[in-house]
Amino acid sequence: MNKAVSTARSQVCLKRLLDKPQENLPKCKVARLTPHPPATGLSACLKPRSPAPEANQSQSPSRVGQYFLFERCEGEETYRAEHAQTKQQYTCQVIPLRGYQDRLAAYIRIGDHDNICGLQDVVIGQDRVYVFLPGHHGDMHAYVRSRKRLGEEEAQLLFAQVLNAVTHCHQHGVVLRDLKLRRFVFTDEHRTRLALLGLNDCVLLQGNHGDDSLTDRHGCPAYVSPELLTNGRGSYSGRAADIWSLGVSLYTMLIGRYPFQDTQPAALFAKIRRGAFSLPDWLSPQAKCLIGCMLRKSPAERLEASELLMHPWLTNPCAPHQNVHKTHHSSPKTLQSKQEDDDQVVPMWTEKH
Repeated sequence: MNKAVSTARSQVCLKRLLDKPQENLPKCKVARLTPHPPATGLSACLKPRSPAPEANQSQSPSRVGQYFLFERCEGEETYRAEHAQTKQQYTCQVIPLRGYQDRLAAYIRIGDHDNICGLQDVVIGQDRVYVFLPGHHGDMHAYVRSRKRLGEEEAQLLFAQVLNAVTHCHQHGVVLRDLKLRRFVFTDEHRTRLALLGLNDCVLLQGNHGDDSLTDRHGCPAYVSPELLTNGRGSYSGRAADIWSLGVSLYTMLIGRYPFQDTQPAALFAKIRRGAFSLPDWLSPQAKCLIGCMLRKSPAERLEASELLMHPWLTNPCAPHQNVHKTHHSSPKTLQSKQEDDDQVVPMWTEKH
């Protein structure tokens, strides 16, 4: 079965599931998996969480419908899955049964896109829903950590695909929220093609999609925008908040550390609210400019995703500076500032709601 036919059938299946009243859905019995730890704090999002225990590789896989679920992916309630008959590899995301139709509706609105993982199947469990997406070859967070940082030429290729996915979502009235490197996965073994994995945390805008005002606070602490921390219970622009998260992502790809980071959440949020960050001298002017177009404290001053795609760093890239230094400031480093830089590397675990 070719990809187009498979995608079309998946869309028809999903639409049928979303149109059915939830109380009339058939429930299948599945092996109970390790329960997701209960969320705490600000909208279950703006607090760091401890890493999930490593999966026991010796345990037998769980059976969910026609699929086997294997090890749990790092930091997520997401599993590597395999179809029992075809042996095709999938990624399985587990979400609560309550309200799952609203959480999956974005797949219908978005449709098919090269840089967004399309929904392949849905299995309804007793109290949870198992969402099957294509298998992948690792995520951007792990890749950046393994590479320390990316060269500008490679980052241009990958970040353009990230922007294509976000632009497509924003143009269709979908605010992604909780944007971070971990949500983008490689769809090829050579790690040159990226796709957004999972739309179940997003918000679908109503009407003409012009009003993207949101009030809930949702996101990863390292990537959250200043207005989410300073507006109290007031509203904020969902699209602009996504753009800030993109700025954090590109900064991390190019420099190998977060622009704002601290072991204490209160100190981290204080740094984000100030909005001050440093850029190394060896970064090209165009890359500095693009990061600055996203990491602006005022949401109204940030460029939109479609505008970012037209930035010269992406449309007319120049050769990066050849004078590459390990230090990030031109002035001599004190022992304290060197220690701070050592602490800024992308950690093994990022905070997850």
